[in-house]
Amino acid sequence: MILVTRLNGKTFMLNALYIETVESVPDTRITLTNGHSYIVKETSKEIEQKITAFYRSVSLFGRNLEAGGKHEK
Repeated sequence: MILVTRLNGKTFMLNALYIETVESVPDTRITLTNGHSYIVKETSKEIEQKITAFYRSVSLFGRNLEAGGKHEK
């Protein structure tokens, strides 16, 4: 889940797994796979960073292994 802010200032959590598109038109519009869309204050770059952080937190992007880790190739 990522925290985003509506234009009226209220925040809400959005499931990043269901995000289909993020557009800047000029406000940022997030469209989900079910067709629902949300206009948020965050920029598309901020949304990208939040999605990336979320994916990493649930190990969908993998983790950077520390040097000498047991899984290092």
